[in-house]
Amino acid sequence: MIGTRIRELRSERGLTVAQLATAAGVASGLISQVERDLADPSLEALRKIAKALDLPLFSLFQEPDPALVAVIRADSRVRVKSPSDGITYARVSPGRGRLEVLEGHLLPGGSSAAESWSHPSEECVLVLRGRLVVEVSGFDHELEEGDSCYFDSSLPHRYLNPGEEPTDFIIAATPPSY
Repeated sequence: MIGTRIRELRSERGLTVAQLATAAGVASGLISQVERDLADPSLEALRKIAKALDLPLFSLFQEPDPALVAVIRADSRVRVKSPSDGITYARVSPGRGRLEVLEGHLLPGGSSAAESWSHPSEECVLVLRGRLVVEVSGFDHELEEGDSCYFDSSLPHRYLNPGEEPTDFIIAATPPSY
């Protein structure tokens, strides 16, 4: 699914595989393999491809049906996993509109990204289980179960799990740009 979507978006923009790869800072072979569903790109590679296409990350998984009411079943959520950083995201909103809601799961010692990054949104995170450090512009904000943190996502940020247990959290971002 994601390979087909990337190919469609690349073609709509009149880009070759090599041009998209250069803009994203990834190998042409990776783009080619992803488009043919021969490889699963990392979360970091997906972020770079989305940025090169000037789109939010989860728009790469966007559903074409613009229904006014959407029910997203737990077993059919779009999921993105980064094994190297210990983070998994599942989209609980339909992937269109002005609001994006994600469920995050972060392993002990894990982080949402190797380095802080930014995107044009506002974001609110709510900790469901465990502990979470929200690093924004170099400042750490420690959250416990039930705590939330709101911030301007254009500031460099990332999430860290300093605990010895997994952390579960919900992120709401508007407009969608994750």
